[in-house]
Amino acid sequence: MNRKGWAILMRSKMKPTTTTTNQHLFNKLPISNEVGLTKPSSQGNQFSQNPSSSMQNPERELKVVQASMHSSISTSKTDIIDSVLNDFSEGYFSLSIQKRQELLLVLAREYDVNRTQVRELIHQYLGLEPPVGEKGQASGLDESLLSAFYRTERNLRHALQPKYEILFERLNTHPGGLKFLTILRADLLSMLAKENIASLRALDSYLKEKLATWLSPAALELHHITWDDSASLLEKIVAYEAVHPISNLLDLKRRLGVGRRCFGYLHPAIPGEPLIFIEVALLKNVAQTIQEVLWDDPPTPESEASCALFYSISSTQPGLAGINLGKFLIKRVIELVKRDMPHVSTFATLSPIPGYMQWLLSKLASQSKLAESEAGYTPHMSDGRSGSTFRENILHPEEEAALMELSEEFSFGKNGMEVMWNLLTSRNYEWTSSERLLSVVQAPLMRLCARYLLQEKKRGKALDAVANFHLQNGAMVERLNWMADRSEKGLCQSGGIMVNYVYRMDKIEENAQSYFSEGHIQASSDLHSYIENELQGERVTGEN
Repeated sequence: MNRKGWAILMRSKMKPTTTTTNQHLFNKLPISNEVGLTKPSSQGNQFSQNPSSSMQNPERELKVVQASMHSSISTSKTDIIDSVLNDFSEGYFSLSIQKRQELLLVLAREYDVNRTQVRELIHQYLGLEPPVGEKGQASGLDESLLSAFYRTERNLRHALQPKYEILFERLNTHPGGLKFLTILRADLLSMLAKENIASLRALDSYLKEKLATWLSPAALELHHITWDDSASLLEKIVAYEAVHPISNLLDLKRRLGVGRRCFGYLHPAIPGEPLIFIEVALLKNVAQTIQEVLWDDPPTPESEASCALFYSISSTQPGLAGINLGKFLIKRVIELVKRDMPHVSTFATLSPIPGYMQWLLSKLASQSKLAESEAGYTPHMSDGRSGSTFRENILHPEEEAALMELSEEFSFGKNGMEVMWNLLTSRNYEWTSSERLLSVVQAPLMRLCARYLLQEKKRGKALDAVANFHLQNGAMVERLNWMADRSEKGLCQSGGIMVNYVYRMDKIEENAQSYFSEGHIQASSDLHSYIENELQGERVTGEN
């Protein structure tokens, strides 16, 4: 093994993985790590993060950090800005989770918009009488009389800017400040997940808009990640891969080798750390299982490839949640591959369906309870949810009959839905080891998965998060793949089913606009065939 391999391996082995890891590293991370988001420590961060220098009195420590935050916002002395910002960031990282939350509440409430001033300016503005010409427009002779309007409008725009904007702007231009802001927002999101506080929601919304502006595609560098990159960057690829974990160095080299591509967006203010990255397989055809992508040996010769398959896209910063960098990344990668490999004509994904099994089990449990309550029997099954409150036919008659045949032999349940629920929740996914059980559940699982992707909506958009991501980027739902991911994660999330989304260059903008404005989901005839009768009356458009 070469020196780089050893470096990546040793760093990965030394990376903390449990909540009992030393407190020094823990305090450097955002609150969001409480919910399972891991983040290697940043390299090259200019902020000093040394909790060992923290004071013993938490209340006094909070007041000191609060004072440094106030100075970061209020000082006009440019020669001390860097020092003040360093003091604030160092103090912030030294705070406990609870004290960080208290500090962010102070920032949200005490450095918000001055609404008294805004009201006064609005009242002043409404009292002005504009000089107008015959057509309601100001004439050239009246331009000088409009100065009061211009002055009041300028003052109003300034008054509508919260004071914490100054902190964000200064941190953005400070070494390491952009990274710090993403951590701060991750903490905000963690707080909002527990309690929806209006002032914090406003703070988060404002910071999100700022980050989206600063991280526009024009400010990002598209980097082709290869084995020749630094060990520290490759270590981050291993650490942040969120869809299909990288098992060892051989796996990493395979994903960066012949027939594979990996691209990431980097920002100059966060060097050596991709904000988001995408993994691509060059294949002859659109893959139907993740096994053929991860273990394609030997890989398809690149000269024979006609399909670029996106099989993993991972965001590395929890604090950038809701900022769709993936949309721009996919488009840029498509343009780059088409330029370098004109013979590649198909751009598709092999994607997980992370919310399917949770939705299905809830539906099966609630409907089985309703069905059995009508018969005076309560099934012994629960998913912890109240589920649907109205009766509907989840299973087709032939599916119900096939499941009940299993019940007669194995005593799985009193009705088809209970049988299916018991099968899907069996220990170690035992149903996947029996060809007979697989053959019985395949039809309802595939049909209901198509229904989940095409019909189940939240606020007019696809309920499944991954589906919503690709649909809003202009893709169409092309094909469902049975037993495409037999890993424990794949079986838990979607019963092993994966889906291909296809990006057709001449339809991307049209599809994205249709989905955004009206919730239309573009889907192939194969998808429609699963739920032909159920799609009547639904606003779903088909393509061949």
